[in-house]
Formats: sequence, C-alpha cells, structure tokens
Amino acid sequence: MLRQLMPEHGFYIGLMFREAAARHGNVPVTLDRPLDIAPDAGTELGYAELADLVDDMAGRLWAAGVRPSEHVAIHKTDNVDIALLACAVSRIGAVPALLSPSLDGSVTGVLLDRLHAPWLITDHATLKGALSGLDTGLARGVLTVDDAPDTPGHTVALATYEGAPRRPAVRLHPKEPSLITHSSGTTGIPKLAVHCPYAMWNRLVPQKALGRSTRGEPAALHMSYVHSRFYHLLGVLLHFGSPLLLLVDPDPAHAGPLLAAHRPGIVETHPNTFVLWEDLATAPGAPLSNVRAYGSTFDAIHPRTVRRLLGASRRRAPHLVQLYGQSETGPVVFRRHGRGDAGRASGRRVGNAIPGFTRIRVVDERGRKCPPGTPGAIEARTRGRILTYLGAPELYARQVDRGWWRMGDMGYQDRWGGLYLIDREVDQIPALDSNLEIEDTLLSRLGELREVVIVAGPDERPVPLVCTRGDEPLEDGRWQRATADLPGMSAPVHCRFQDLPRTGTWKIKRLEIARLLACGELPTLSPARAGG
Repeated sequence: MLRQLMPEHGFYIGLMFREAAARHGNVPVTLDRPLDIAPDAGTELGYAELADLVDDMAGRLWAAGVRPSEHVAIHKTDNVDIALLACAVSRIGAVPALLSPSLDGSVTGVLLDRLHAPWLITDHATLKGALSGLDTGLARGVLTVDDAPDTPGHTVALATYEGAPRRPAVRLHPKEPSLITHSSGTTGIPKLAVHCPYAMWNRLVPQKALGRSTRGEPAALHMSYVHSRFYHLLGVLLHFGSPLLLLVDPDPAHAGPLLAAHRPGIVETHPNTFVLWEDLATAPGAPLSNVRAYGSTFDAIHPRTVRRLLGASRRRAPHLVQLYGQSETGPVVFRRHGRGDAGRASGRRVGNAIPGFTRIRVVDERGRKCPPGTPGAIEARTRGRILTYLGAPELYARQVDRGWWRMGDMGYQDRWGGLYLIDREVDQIPALDSNLEIEDTLLSRLGELREVVIVAGPDERPVPLVCTRGDEPLEDGRWQRATADLPGMSAPVHCRFQDLPRTGTWKIKRLEIARLLACGELPTLSPARAGG
C-alpha cells in the first residue's frame, strides 16, 4: 500500500487573527489612530474584533468579485488596516500585493503593470495624491476604503458591500504564490518579491524559537505594514498571545506617552527609528523601562543606539535581537546583544546563520569560498527564499547560483562563522574600507549626531552628510577631533534627517543622495565644501 505523503507546511496570514482569538481569547490591541476601514471602532480593540474585521473585509472583497489566485494591490495611506486588508485578501485565497504608501505615482504605475491588471485597494487621499496622474485602467477594478467622489467609473467603495456573507477560508497550495511585497528600491525601481506559504513557514518557525523566551510579553511595534517581516513578527506575537501596541507615527513626542502607558516588554521598529527613540531613554514616564527584548531588522543598527536602548531598561537582563536578511530571503543571520557586550562588540558583526534553517558564506569574484577574515560577496542558502521576481525572472535568476542567493553585500566571516558586514556592493567607495564602520565610529564619538551617511562625491572623494538632534550646528572643532584618525573625507554637509531620501522602512537611499548632491539638489543646512 502506498504511504500517504504528508502535506507541506505553510504560513497563511489570512488565518492568524482568527486562530489567535481561538487560542487566547480577546487579547487587547491598541492603535495610535483609528482604522480607515472602521473609523468608528476606535483605538482599543482585541484579537477577536480584528479577526471579525478581517472576515468582514474578506466577505466584501468576494462580493466585489475578487477570486482565489488573483492579484490585489493594496496602496493606501499608511495605517494598520493595510495589514488587515492583506489578511482579508489572503483569507479568500487571493494574493495581496503590498505597495508602500511612500511610493510615487510613476513607480506605482510600473508595479501595477507588472502585476497584470490587479485589483487595487486604495483611498480617496491616495487617488487624489500619489495616484492622481495614474491610468487606473491598469487595474481591473478599484476598491476604496472610504467614499471617493469624482473618481473613475470602475471605482467602488468597500462600504457598498457592507453585510456581505462571510466566506470560508481558502488555503492555496503551500508552494503557490500567496503574498507579494517589494524590495526597498534603494537602487532603482523596486522589485516585486513573490512569497509562498511554505517559504513563509520556514521563516516563521525559527522566529518563533527566538521569541519563545519573551512569549506573552506586551509588544509595541512601529514597522512598515507592507514588509514581510511585519507579518512574521505578528505571527509570532499572536501565537504567544502578546497584547499589542501598533504605532503609525514614530515621533517621540507622540510615541513616548503611549509606550509609557503600555510599558511593553517587546519593542521592534526600524533601526533609524531606534536612533530617534534614543531620546526616550530618559523621557518622562520611562517609556522603555520595562523592555525585555528589542528587535531590529531591515538595516544595520549602530552600537551607540544599542547601548542607549539597553541602558533604558530596568529589566534584569534585557537584550536586542538583530536580524540580517532581505525581503527575498527573510532573516538568514541573527545576533543577540546584551548589556555586557553592547559597549565592546563590533557593530559590523551581524551574527551567525540560523541552525537548521539557513547557511551563509562569503565568496570571491570566481565564486570560491573566502578564507576567514577575507572580504568578499555574501551569499545565503535558505528554504525561506522567495519564488521569483514578478515581471523580472531574469533578475531573480541572476542572483541564484546552485541554490545560493547573492545578498548584494560585502563582508567576511571569522573562523567561528560569524558574519561581518562591510558595505552594500553598490555603495562602496574606493578610498574607504567600510563606510558603515566609519559611520558607527562617528556616531559613537559625537552624541549630537542623529545620523551620518557617507557617500561618494562627484570626484569620488567621501562626503559625510550629518544630521544633528534639533538640527543644531555641528561644532567644527569637535568634528575635527572626531575624524583626526579616520581616512580623509570632504567637510561634512549638514542636512535635516527628513530631507534625506528614504524607503518605506526608513533605509537611506545612498545612490539617490549622491545624485542629488552632485547636481546641487539636496537640501542642506550648510553647503558642501571641498577639502577637509
């Protein structure tokens, strides 16, 4: 008799709120602004209410005509309901394609074209703003989360389908496309990354293992709701029954009182937001005093920031988990920082591969593995890798070599397998061994810096762009002393942090900064100067 094959594992985001409500009951969820899909529901909800909203939206989408395996682009004003809509789309077996609210209309148009006439869920503000010049004929139908007068004829408000019957959940095959996100776009038009339930499950399981020590702790998140990392972290927190505080606005004046009131034990946000939240270490109400675990991904985090965050906690042994990876791979390397090593450890060491789930190597120009300590290109092997780039399969194939994925970063490994990050391949400057290492050094030496970014100037000479707290002038003498033993650079260019081009996850667009600097279009508080 033939043995029945075991089904493949899969992580289905459309089911996670309902499963969490059944497992834990109506655990509280606090928002910092009402949902656009349910403005009257307020900001104090729970697992069960959010599960009901997902089911309700799924029924409305089905009534509108959305069917399994169809692409549904979600591009609207930033809010937590982006995630709820993604879960609703997934619940009926359609494929949510999450487009960052920060994308401009021309980029959105390219991505919608690659999605081959998807449904589009948006709102009035986005239609009249970023999408105002877009041909909505790129979408088979436009559904708005609010009433949108004076819009094209095939635009329908989801409120039209209020009261639609609930639909049973649809599970796609674990290796079929189930979610589409996009890359950061730091080097051009973002690529559409196609995820499947099997790959997402292989990312979720090790993250559950990492989160087991803090299971059930109240959690506060300020993250991109269009990034796959948010859904995996949410899957972990829902599995363990954590009360949630979900933030849209990261301004310390706004987030600080909410964090102080909810006293989270888990906090995760973007590395550049953590730099902003350094000010909360000594803020009224001690908003970070109960944190047991911080989570950091998307980008490198500065050692100074790690020290201040851990120093703000009054817990006995707080730690920060740093994950290194990409949208295309999920986390492939992790590292745990504690108070004991936060002041000594290299900020360039991002950690080790995840045992049983990922492998990592550094190779030379011919694809041969580099000896310990020798720089090269970083490659990863993981079962969490995406299926393809939608509309650009040749770009995907170019980054895979016999199962190894080219990460696009330069680094090296020590003899114990620890990975050290040097720079993005496209961001390297010949005059410097590592832009990132020098940036870490400057941030550690100059507490008044909010951020420092080093790019190549028009003559290939390194140009440091500095952002200070409160945009206060940077004292020239302090800069000279801080850089005396560093490689030669041009004089610093003083900028406002909000004027630096960034992605939806607050990554700095270095190539765009270099371009704007070269043509004199970068807003500055002081002009770029030669020499130094």
